[in-house]
Amino acid sequence: MFLLAADPAASGPEPVNPLGHVLDINLIGGENGGQPLLTMHMVTLVVAAALALWALNIAAGRIQTGSEGEGNRRFITGSRFAGLIEVVILYMRDNVISPVLGKDLARRYLPLLLSIFFFIWANNLLGLIPILDINHLIGYFAFEGNEHWAVIGGTATGNIAVTAGLATLAFFFINVHGIRELGFGGWCHHMLGGAPAYLAPIMVPIEIAGLFIKPVALAIRLFANMLAGHTLMATLGLFSLITIRTVSDMGGGAGLAYVAGAGVGLVALAASVAIMFLEIFVATLQAFIFMFLTTIFIGQLTHHHDGHEHEHDHGHGHEGHAEPVAAH
Repeated sequence: MFLLAADPAASGPEPVNPLGHVLDINLIGGENGGQPLLTMHMVTLVVAAALALWALNIAAGRIQTGSEGEGNRRFITGSRFAGLIEVVILYMRDNVISPVLGKDLARRYLPLLLSIFFFIWANNLLGLIPILDINHLIGYFAFEGNEHWAVIGGTATGNIAVTAGLATLAFFFINVHGIRELGFGGWCHHMLGGAPAYLAPIMVPIEIAGLFIKPVALAIRLFANMLAGHTLMATLGLFSLITIRTVSDMGGGAGLAYVAGAGVGLVALAASVAIMFLEIFVATLQAFIFMFLTTIFIGQLTHHHDGHEHEHDHGHGHEGHAEPVAAH
């Protein structure tokens, strides 16, 4: 794509911007600074949600227990993909969510937290597929060289508006849970942060600020990581174009410029492959972090009943005393 755009003979080459690979595109509305009605990232969000629901529905059908006529094989997961999804869900439930929230709350919030994880994960992974570049190629050949034509693609989670929307939903989930769990009075008392009442003038503003800092941190962390990774990959892709234009400006012919650009492009391609593996890891990690921190914030506004202490007392009831155990 960059080679198509590079014309060493051109008198005034158009400046290139690696952020063009991650910026949103207005599809309907947005003229003259107005509010857009439909953008490329909106379409991509809907497609990512539909793909996630479709893939998870298929996995659920292959995970569920079969008929009794299948014998012991009815308990075996039907495919490797379904097995992967099952392992992810079980790990999240047993090793991440339940230890933080307890079994009862984990059962209540498991659908919500898993939905957050899989939705963000689907968007992050979809952004690694060069759908946007395919759109640009279609625009270049089919729409009179319009290299910026696109209706779907890019990384929607690299848009601060998208991550802010997800963080806003998390903000309401967290605080509605806190009010339901603690009562409005208990939620207000939580604003003291466990400090004595006379420290309220100091602690309450800090805790109120914390209510908003938490979702802001969620939004910025996801946005920044997705934006940085894709900007880096776009920059690597631009090295070939930069080389072509540099050789051309230094007086080299078109043939030499393209040969030099192709050589640099091969090195950039090898580096891009390595970065792509890193991006797959980051896409998964950031979806997990968003879900995990949401779980932590919900757990902070929860009554913590020490079930282990109760079991310990019950197990040593004949001894007349029990060793103290640490609260969660």
